[in-house]
Amino acid sequence: MLDTILKRFIPNYTDTHDPAVRERYGLLAGGVGLALNLLLFAGKLCAGILTGAISVTADAFNNLSDAAGSAVTLAGFKLASQRADEEHPFGHGRIEYLAGLGVSILILLVGIELGQSSIEKILHPEKTVLTPLAVCLLAVSILVKLWMGWFNAALGRRADSAALGAAATDARSDVLATSVVLLGLLLSHFLHVQLDGWLGVLVAAFILRSGWGAAKDTLDPLLGTPPDPAMVADIEGLILGHTQILGVHDLVIHDYGPGRRMMSVHAEVPAGGSLVELHDVIDKAERELKERFGLEAVIHLDPVEQGDPRSDRLHILAETLAHEIDPAATVHDFRCGGEGQVAFDVVVPYDVALSDQQVRETLAEKLLKNEPGCTPAIGVDRSHVL
Repeated sequence: MLDTILKRFIPNYTDTHDPAVRERYGLLAGGVGLALNLLLFAGKLCAGILTGAISVTADAFNNLSDAAGSAVTLAGFKLASQRADEEHPFGHGRIEYLAGLGVSILILLVGIELGQSSIEKILHPEKTVLTPLAVCLLAVSILVKLWMGWFNAALGRRADSAALGAAATDARSDVLATSVVLLGLLLSHFLHVQLDGWLGVLVAAFILRSGWGAAKDTLDPLLGTPPDPAMVADIEGLILGHTQILGVHDLVIHDYGPGRRMMSVHAEVPAGGSLVELHDVIDKAERELKERFGLEAVIHLDPVEQGDPRSDRLHILAETLAHEIDPAATVHDFRCGGEGQVAFDVVVPYDVALSDQQVRETLAEKLLKNEPGCTPAIGVDRSHVL
């Protein structure tokens, strides 16, 4: 079913790395959401007037905020598809994350407003009236929102879109909210108890929880997150597939929006190798990363000495001492210079309690005990590195 819809509205819908295709995904989702949410708002508002239930009216305005969220999604995808310019050389892709954040804020505001109205209804209860039309309108709303949740989630997975994921989360929260409202109306009618306000509070709490989760999903890529471990392993495998490259480290990926990622990494190469040949290998690896992952990659060459007994012995010693600080710690960029210099970088996880300075001092002290007279020069990296 989804493929049929996509084929009709999005040419080349499988090429989700193409910014133009991703834009059409967002426009389709936003347009469908805007139209359906406006219809649901009108229907639930009528149901709220007929029943006199604050929870139904609040649920109607929840759909009105969803319509506004769909408009934000439309605008976000449209703006995010703009090409890079002098003021924004990395493009406008992060606007999509901001659009998702905007939707999340709307969800939170609706939850707060619904909570306030529901508490007021608890303090001053009013009788609700159940009508067949209201029940039908709420039941249809549940079915529509179930479909919208599936639709936005499916589009979000295909386009790898946080904004569409937030919209799917919102639709699912609406399903539960409207279901609770409908259940409350039925119980109030048949059991003659006033549950409207209490159920409204329950719905508000769920909406606030959903809004917070959606906000976190869109804030994380804006603040910066570590790369996916599986993707890191694939990148490492691709680079190390070139036999001239001995190791990789200091991998950093910058996310400027879906399809707009850049990375830098250090590649260890034999110090005695041909610079021209090694440069060609690095160029080829960068092209492969672009073709396979869509990454604009910059690879820095780190020459590594091989076959020197003292250097090999001290390298093993440095790794052993690093593991004493944390078993997951690693050592790279190891080199022995003149006048006894021993230089290397150590990577330690973020949960290591020692500060960077304490890590340096601890390693230097232990190194001097094992190799008196050496001159340690130690750099410390944290978990964003490989």
